[in-house]
Amino acid sequence: MLLPQWEMDFYFLVSVGFHIYSFYEVYLLSQEYILEYDNGVDSEESTLFWGLKKDTLDFEWSFWTGWARVPLLVFLTGHIVVSLASRFFMRALQPWCLMIYGMFACWFLLGIHGFGLLLLHIFVSYTVAQLRIPVLSWVCSLLLLATLQVEAIEEETRAWYRTENEYYLLQFTLAVRCLFYTSFCLEYCWQQKDQESGYSLAWLLLYMFYYPMFHNGPIMNFDEFRKEMQKQKTSTPKTDLRVGILCAFRLFWWWWLAELMIHLMHMHEMYASDAFLRTTSHWALGGLALAHVLFFYVKYLVLYGLPALVVRIDGLRPQPLPRCVSTMYSFTEMWRTFDVGLHRFLIRYIYIPMGGSKSGHGGMLLSTGITFAFVTYWHGAHQNLWCWAVLNWIGINTEYIIRRLLSCAIVRSTVCQKLSPEMQRRFHATLAAVATSMLILTNLVFLGGEHVGKIYWEKFFIEGWPWAPIIVWAFLYCYAHIGIEWDRVYHLP
Repeated sequence: MLLPQWEMDFYFLVSVGFHIYSFYEVYLLSQEYILEYDNGVDSEESTLFWGLKKDTLDFEWSFWTGWARVPLLVFLTGHIVVSLASRFFMRALQPWCLMIYGMFACWFLLGIHGFGLLLLHIFVSYTVAQLRIPVLSWVCSLLLLATLQVEAIEEETRAWYRTENEYYLLQFTLAVRCLFYTSFCLEYCWQQKDQESGYSLAWLLLYMFYYPMFHNGPIMNFDEFRKEMQKQKTSTPKTDLRVGILCAFRLFWWWWLAELMIHLMHMHEMYASDAFLRTTSHWALGGLALAHVLFFYVKYLVLYGLPALVVRIDGLRPQPLPRCVSTMYSFTEMWRTFDVGLHRFLIRYIYIPMGGSKSGHGGMLLSTGITFAFVTYWHGAHQNLWCWAVLNWIGINTEYIIRRLLSCAIVRSTVCQKLSPEMQRRFHATLAAVATSMLILTNLVFLGGEHVGKIYWEKFFIEGWPWAPIIVWAFLYCYAHIGIEWDRVYHLP
């Protein structure tokens, strides 16, 4: 449904203007924070960004960029060399060359103990899968995942390494690999015995040790991986390399933008200070929330973009990168388009087997509940994650109920009679603005903790009532129109 061009231009200008002004407010706030609260522990001066102090409190970004400075980039480069060389000189053996290289990289980075532990997880899950009982494979995977949080095992694995970062690299790798061997084992359980050739132990090892997605993903289900590997034989190395070079420039831009954000806007440091947040203005708090979620988005463009670049050079089609959070306007949209690989895993192996929407509303409530419970458990099962999962569960199911209600023949005919197509679009944006406000709040709980979500709720919906929520809704209404138009232009579902 089209709106007048002047109206869309207005929504676009308001959205861009709010981004710019809110980022300016956050920059001023960060300078105030540095002067009043910074003790030099949580920030460091940068030589690349004009001597600005850098916010180092985002553990995930600091961890992966620290590892990427030498070992991970070196091994990814080595993977590209092995991949291209094997494609030119022994194309039929290329997948197995990549498997051997991935096993070597794993042994070098995780040590012989970490390599052996991962092999143990793989062989245990593969052995259980031979029974062809999906429930048993799931139980096996959950038990293996649970071992990552057993105190005695944690103490033993920590003793294998000299630094905490080496230990966490093992933990992150085992958690991600758990999704991969779970995918393989469930696909194996679902296959007929005459189809076992594509589900051998050799294929499992190739899938598990494919290095670009080894440590942090993105997730690719085994059925997708096998199809891409089989189609890979028809791709042209020269074309893949040219596309890869273009993607590399884009990846560098994302990395530079992420670094610039944590040098100019110290979001993570300010979120660590409840006292400072409680004295902050509504404008600055709104900008801080926007900056935080956008940094998370740009961060994953880098963390997933680098593996995607290498996968593309290999001649495979990587998972789509996260969609910009500024164009999202619903819980459902966020789950579908931010981490596409994880979403496909959850839908294929949990949501659909549990019945999904085809089992009625009660079945959908149960299916989504179990799905979010697994996501929380996989992420570490911390208290703020359970809160985040419950809020998302409520949001997803509320949107489902509203969609079902609006799809009823009586309601649909009434809406069509009473509202023009343009007004229906505006009504959609009105509902989407409310959903987006709750979506932002839940993501703040995920990124900053329950205390951050509580501060935002009190500042905006209690202390700032009614004008603060109205102003927030007005800006998010403009954002929603941009997201809806994006979906219309690109024909997204």
